[in-house]
Amino acid sequence: MSLRVGVTGAEGRMGREILQAAADRDVDVAFAVNRSPGDTRVAGVEVEDAADFEELVGERDVDVVVDFTGPESSVRYAAACAATDVPIVVGTTGFDEADVSSLREAGEAVPILLGANFSRGVQALLDAVESAVGNLPSYDVEVTETHHNQKRDAPSGTAKVILDRIVETRDDEETEYVHGREGDQPREAGEIGVHARRAGDVTGEHEVLLAGNHEVLELTHRAGDRGVFAAGALDAAAWAANADAGFYRFEEVASEL
Repeated sequence: MSLRVGVTGAEGRMGREILQAAADRDVDVAFAVNRSPGDTRVAGVEVEDAADFEELVGERDVDVVVDFTGPESSVRYAAACAATDVPIVVGTTGFDEADVSSLREAGEAVPILLGANFSRGVQALLDAVESAVGNLPSYDVEVTETHHNQKRDAPSGTAKVILDRIVETRDDEETEYVHGREGDQPREAGEIGVHARRAGDVTGEHEVLLAGNHEVLELTHRAGDRGVFAAGALDAAAWAANADAGFYRFEEVASEL
């Protein structure tokens, strides 16, 4: 039986990629919505008004929703999915603690799968970072991410996941993030430098630098096309459609896809 997805943010960068990936895979699109839609169709799919999301998700026989919008709208969509027993995959970043709590609450009713990055290569990068940091515990660490000039949240959601993995591996409560440097800024013990760059149409680049003992190790992932993320999001959607209710992170389930 073919997967039937609902797509939010249909006219955004990732919404368009999701709809194109669905067409390439013969995945059925139950509906696609956008706030104040301007384009009549995207990848052959009619785009409807996001104001009608609650009605559409309850009436269109959808297996799972794929959402790449903004924190406020994602929380709203997740609540509507919970009320209609529809799983949702969320690729939005920039959530605060209250937003995540709301998503967790929705996960008590349906599968909620949250991913900062749906690239298989990034999942491999996280494993490599954990290994490198674990084997080089005394080395200085710097994390740099680069994205297109319209990306709103900084540092990126993926950079935050990388930082979480570093801190978890080092198990050091004294870690301090330093976001860029200016003036007299010698490095302090326990510090991790975090740098966000915004330029052009860069899809996404993340670098972890470890330095010490007169040597440097650099681990880098570059995404050349957003289709990488769209493919991963649809893989996640197929997984979520058959999962039990709960709140899941993409890195927890990536190995099962």
